[in-house]
Amino acid sequence: MEPVFVLCRNDCSGIRPAFIFKGETFCYDNEGLTTERKEETDMSDTDERQHEIDFNQIQIALQKREKKYLRPLIEELQPYDLGQIFFRLSKIYRTPFINMLEPEEIAELLEELEPDEQHEVLNNLGVDKASQVLNRMSSDEVADMMGELEDHNVQSLLKTMERDEADKVRALLHYPEDTAGGKMTMEYVSVYDYYTVEEVIQYLRREAPTAETVYYVYVIDAEDRLVGVVSLRELLIAQPETPITEIMFERIISVTADRDQEEVARVMERYDFLAIPVVDSEKHLLGIITVDDVIDVLIEEAQEDISKLSAVGQTEMDVLIHPFSSARRRIPWLVLLLFIGMLTASLLSSFEKTIEQVTILTLFMPMIAGMTGNTGTQSLALVIRGLSSGQLTRDKYKQILKQEGIVGIIIGTVCSFLIITIITVWKGDFSLGLIVGASLWFTLLLGTLAGTLIPLLLHLLKVDPTVASGPLITTLNDVFSLTIYFGFATLFIKYLL
Repeated sequence: MEPVFVLCRNDCSGIRPAFIFKGETFCYDNEGLTTERKEETDMSDTDERQHEIDFNQIQIALQKREKKYLRPLIEELQPYDLGQIFFRLSKIYRTPFINMLEPEEIAELLEELEPDEQHEVLNNLGVDKASQVLNRMSSDEVADMMGELEDHNVQSLLKTMERDEADKVRALLHYPEDTAGGKMTMEYVSVYDYYTVEEVIQYLRREAPTAETVYYVYVIDAEDRLVGVVSLRELLIAQPETPITEIMFERIISVTADRDQEEVARVMERYDFLAIPVVDSEKHLLGIITVDDVIDVLIEEAQEDISKLSAVGQTEMDVLIHPFSSARRRIPWLVLLLFIGMLTASLLSSFEKTIEQVTILTLFMPMIAGMTGNTGTQSLALVIRGLSSGQLTRDKYKQILKQEGIVGIIIGTVCSFLIITIITVWKGDFSLGLIVGASLWFTLLLGTLAGTLIPLLLHLLKVDPTVASGPLITTLNDVFSLTIYFGFATLFIKYLL
């Protein structure tokens, strides 16, 4: 499903990073929406204007401490809007704003905030109110939030929670956050296999308010092993006296608690699930993962891949982080690329005599290096997308390598013919055109193969292929392309003099 990251283009805002989910392209910036979604863009503009009005009114109410005026405004807002308003408020108004919210609203707000902001909110709540807030949040959201806190803070917060809820959170904190266990929730509906449809519906009415989703009801045996699943639709159309075992689906697709979150997202995409059960090695039902958590995974994985491909060196694409922090994350990659670039300079120095004798060769250096880097980046993006989506499996490596090799030959042939023709007409020198064209043909083929082979090799070595970032591929291709170019020129220099 992958958060197959792509680039979306808009005439006004240029190129933006995006991810694809269920055939839809979601850009990371509202201005990056594609022209096909123009109606949504217009709606977004309207929403932004309304949000600005809401923010101004709330800020005025906070300044005047008019709670009666503020409450009606807050009650009309969605959790996301509350989060955006909290983010925009200055520090002095955030605490009064939180104090005017009900525990249920604070619980919804916390799910929209970043870890630092969550910690800020919790620190400003009294013990009693913090307890009310945490007990109203889903166990997986509380676990995610506490996973970012110091252990002593976690233990203090757990003590304020109801015992059952605290036990659920402790169980979730046991799993790494990037696994199915770390993403699952324990708020689901399960029934025993001896229930009838009528009994299940009655049970569902009681448990639905606290469940994360009621689209699926999971059937377990006396030992809590998952034996079936029933959709809400099947329940509604079945006769009340029907045993649940007669209508349940027994060929259950589930994931184990240690399954990687990205693999879970693929499974849910493949089968169009709204939720998927999480089990242990003995098929005991542990929890479920819902589609909203999967979308969060897609965004997280896409951001991680984009940042690695651009050699930014960070997994969270925070555009407003401190300049020194941003520079510190980028410098290691850039220093590595600097030394690789120095290798290019060293190689060029060995062709110094050739350059002195035929200075016109330098005119085509940027074109040779740029074209090679472009083809390498194109192949890299194709392979990374295939690996991320699961479409490019190990048995298809030879096929994709052969395919990209043929593509490189075709592109090289077309571009070489064009450059030979252009140089011959422009400079009146067929020999120069032939040397540049032949060099371009080999470098384009090399660039395409490098962009394909490097991520495949890294994947075989169980190294994240996105570390073969665009800048790295481009820099390596610069080294090889210019070596080939001046190597050809040196070999056939007598035809240029």
